[in-house]
Amino acid sequence: MTSIVKILRAAADPTRLRMLLLLKDEELSVAELQEVLAMGQSTISSHLSQLKQAGLAQDRRTGKNNLYRLSTENAAAIAAVIDSAKQQVPEAAADYAAMRRVVKKRQDRMRAFFDSMAGRLGKDYVPGKSWKSYAEAFLRLLPPMTIADLGAGDGGFALTLAQQAKKVIAVDSSEKMIEVGRDQAQRASISNIEFRLGDMEELPIDPASIDVAFFSQSLHHAAHPGRALAEAARILKPGGRVVVLDLLKHRFEEARELYADEWLGFGESELEQLLTTAGFTQIHVTQVDRQAEPPNFQTLLAVAQKQTV
Repeated sequence: MTSIVKILRAAADPTRLRMLLLLKDEELSVAELQEVLAMGQSTISSHLSQLKQAGLAQDRRTGKNNLYRLSTENAAAIAAVIDSAKQQVPEAAADYAAMRRVVKKRQDRMRAFFDSMAGRLGKDYVPGKSWKSYAEAFLRLLPPMTIADLGAGDGGFALTLAQQAKKVIAVDSSEKMIEVGRDQAQRASISNIEFRLGDMEELPIDPASIDVAFFSQSLHHAAHPGRALAEAARILKPGGRVVVLDLLKHRFEEARELYADEWLGFGESELEQLLTTAGFTQIHVTQVDRQAEPPNFQTLLAVAQKQTV
């Protein structure tokens, strides 16, 4: 830790003390300090270098600039020095007001960027924005439940569900997919997920044992979608919900060969009728996404409830 003598010596200079008072409240760049203190770049940089050497300031890179702030290593000692000397800096109030104007300019530039992106943000690439991140966020809002992932494939979605679920039962008809899913769960040390080999139309799950049943882009692989939905109704507890994410009906015939699709998606009314026939109520079907690239697949989301009596 920097000695108190070294801290006092570095902070004794009036300009450096003014800088410390500013950096106590905000991270500032060299250019912003120039504007606040009305000093040249070389003068500001020289004083910042001395503050860093004394352990009073530190910086971090952001874009093309370095932002400076008080050192966290000597925070208590630095704060004591600043607080005791603040009353002896006549420029302190004016410096603070100037700093607030500079920070407001920075915020205005950010606001202007988002104003220019209004209506376009999300249509273009946005770093960190993904459906997986949305799913992770909303899953945290759910109470622990027993969930069935029907037509689970290699278990990627089931593993995400398991982070919040009481238990997940992942069912797929492919032995290889089941093996991959089990291996992934083992490597991730996830113990509340069970992979079962079975068909969506004859589920290896006890009646009335599931809170939520998911068909995530799997229903169009069922030979008889109505039977698969009836099976979902069978395994759900009274009041349990079924969630279907699938493709809107399309004409991309190559999907039968490329993806082993049995059905080329479903119409909204068609999916609603299938759910009604399977005994579900409170049915909501809506389009939720459209891919930008050909063949421009669109996604349907259907949510329905098993009757409580």
